Amino acid sequence: MAQGSNFVDYVKVCCRSGHGGAGSAHLHRDKHTATGGPDGGDGGRGGHIILKGTTNIWTLLHLKYRKHIIASNGESGGSSLRTGATGHDEILEVPLGTIAKDAETGEVLFDITEDGETKILVPGGKGGLGNWHFKSPTKQTPRFSQPGMPGKEQWMILELKVLADVGLVGFPNAGKSTLLSVVSAAKPEIANYPFTTLVPNLGMVSYRDNRSFVMADIPGIIEGASEGKGLGYRFLRHIERNSVLLFMVPADTDRTIAEEYGILLNELTAYNPELADKPKLLAITKSDMLDDELEKEMEQQLPEGLPHIFISSVSGKNILPLKDMIWKAINS
Repeated sequence: MAQGSNFVDYVKVCCRSGHGGAGSAHLHRDKHTATGGPDGGDGGRGGHIILKGTTNIWTLLHLKYRKHIIASNGESGGSSLRTGATGHDEILEVPLGTIAKDAETGEVLFDITEDGETKILVPGGKGGLGNWHFKSPTKQTPRFSQPGMPGKEQWMILELKVLADVGLVGFPNAGKSTLLSVVSAAKPEIANYPFTTLVPNLGMVSYRDNRSFVMADIPGIIEGASEGKGLGYRFLRHIERNSVLLFMVPADTDRTIAEEYGILLNELTAYNPELADKPKLLAITKSDMLDDELEKEMEQQLPEGLPHIFISSVSGKNILPLKDMIWKAINS
């Protein structure tokens, strides 16, 4: 439960930006000027609600219990053409891969993909103009100004899709978590029962010449996941942001390797047909007990044109060649 409670990839928040400050209708007066002209300043802009990308966090947990995001109002303009203070912006830091949606229409507004990237989620109201804007030869002392524009109140959905170079796709107990623990410093929970992994896990994989790439262990898919079975399609959206898909099928599967690969691919394309266009690799796991002759026999049953490799995370078999294959696919 602790693993699942610390990973939040969906929040719905009520956002209210600040109202703009009213413009001033002040007329200049001093001991030398009895009937001075208009000198009312503009009102300040209301505070925006802004999303800012950061690599320091990778979950929306910090926003889970913050249901109302309220920015402050702009202040009214003053005399001597003084502009009112701008309302304080509310800046929400979010992990890379966060998508902002309108909760009522479901429209995708934008996504955050770069560290330090900022985008306005809900703009603040514009400040009103002071009366000095309205002076003219025929109206030299206007005694009116503009009110500030009201801020907006909207329900927004923030949805996280994990960004990774390669995503691990496979049924429960295919060896995804074990591979991630071997090639990176990530320590996902590993056990011999289905759905050990309840949330996506990320790991930085070291490669040759001090290079590296990010690997994501996506919770196990089962047949019918796109229809809501098992963990359902909740985590399938994370696969959409992976550059390369590494399908993992154990050598001791009850089906043929081609059949299991076909089921996995069908579940992904049923959720999003565009996933079929991503570069795909196949790793036959738990193959430390296979000899060369048996491997060649199994290769004849594999899908044509699909790059494949026999690996064992426990014994370390072909782990480095697997990294080479992944690196080539990422940079092709």
